[in-house]
Amino acid sequence: MSLRWLQLLGLYAAAALGLALTLVPLAGLSIRAPWASTLELLQMPSVRSAIGLSFAVSGAATLLSLLLGFPLAWLLARVSIPGKRWLRTLLTLPLVLPPVVAGVALLAAFGRYGLLGASLDAVGIRLPFTTLAAVLAATFVSAPLLITSLESALLQAEVRLEQVAASLGASPWHSFWTVLMPSIRPALLAGLALCWARALGEFGATITFAGNLEGRTQTLPLAIYQLLQSRPEAALLLGALLLVVSVLVLASLRGHRPAP
Repeated sequence: MSLRWLQLLGLYAAAALGLALTLVPLAGLSIRAPWASTLELLQMPSVRSAIGLSFAVSGAATLLSLLLGFPLAWLLARVSIPGKRWLRTLLTLPLVLPPVVAGVALLAAFGRYGLLGASLDAVGIRLPFTTLAAVLAATFVSAPLLITSLESALLQAEVRLEQVAASLGASPWHSFWTVLMPSIRPALLAGLALCWARALGEFGATITFAGNLEGRTQTLPLAIYQLLQSRPEAALLLGALLLVVSVLVLASLRGHRPAP
């Protein structure tokens, strides 16, 4: 056998192992999940509460990420400011921080003895172990996905077309909706979907900063963690249902441009 065929064989073997490393755990979760118990699981008050809270928290986190992330993405893509490279690094840092460290960082900032904790406490605001804390934790770890996606789209958008529209008398607002928005819409939708999916699956920062309080901060990942200790089969099924949601989210991204 020639050296070239040996190299190809090694390449295919490594690729097969990499594929198996991804697919085997997913297959195990799907096969071992007791799908017949889905209705029974969804009727559990704690699970229904976790589902409702998860969608509320992830939806609020996605909206907050959009409101705060779009201006940041615009700043990174369109404004010349000193230290932009470091700013971009800091804004994407939550993507690589260990989730528990992200939660500790939030406690250090907004906890009772954190940087802003005393000021917030003075006006009667206590964030840790509240639903709002769960929203902030989800936003902290998911917003960078939307920001990077939007920045990439804004960098690729044709600024010349916006300038032409302005020269023809279009207002900045009209130019934004009719010229810029159509060009960045695919990346915006992809970024929103990824941001929402990341917020829905957030665990480490949430349990550290918001706790695991049923009806207040216990989202689906936290409910799975708790069920794993008492009802492993229910945890498997709930995890499989989250897997289905993730697959649907990724399928919805087909035809859109996700962040590089």
